[in-house]
Amino acid sequence: MTSTEASAAGSSSSGIWNLPNILTMLRIALVPFFVWFLVADAPGLRSESGIWRWVAVVVFAVAIYTDKLDGDIARSRGLITDFGKIADPIADKLLIGSALVMLSVLNELPWWITVVILVREWGVTALRFFVIRYGVIPASRGGKLKTAVQTAAIFLYLLPLGVIAPWLEGVALAVMLVAVMITVWTGAEYVVEALKLRSQGQRARQKETQRPEVQEKP
Repeated sequence: MTSTEASAAGSSSSGIWNLPNILTMLRIALVPFFVWFLVADAPGLRSESGIWRWVAVVVFAVAIYTDKLDGDIARSRGLITDFGKIADPIADKLLIGSALVMLSVLNELPWWITVVILVREWGVTALRFFVIRYGVIPASRGGKLKTAVQTAAIFLYLLPLGVIAPWLEGVALAVMLVAVMITVWTGAEYVVEALKLRSQGQRARQKETQRPEVQEKP
């Protein structure tokens, strides 16, 4: 049996209950705990530097690490499943989205930043489903960079920088603005790729319908 066949066999036999998928489900399960810890030290919806804020930072870091870990394990052990392909990006968007929304609710992050990022994230997801009959839009390097910068910016915002070092609040805002620019840029790239994929798919279908039928000889 070749390595490819072994990977395929491992993927099919493991089903949903394999380690990468369990880590993905754990990441989803951590989201409500992260939200609760984030507001636990925020009387009047104003964040403070209490112990629960630090717990929220740790939970976010653990959840982000599981994102890298489940991907590495799935690829190295051939445990990539259809469930994982769907659940993994959903888990990422739930975690990132909840962090952005709660930071805005706590008046620590401008709402326009949260709205721009969320519209892009869910818009691209909807776009993928819209053109899936023509093919799959692969993840780009820009998309991976976007995720990394977004994560770094959110992590900085989660830290009680006003207590640690107030001047770092400006750094956090600068990183977040860079994340917004990359988010918009990569979103535009996905739109272009989707339009290309749709156009190619439509041309291929037209060729199929215009192809003359070959009659079988008696």
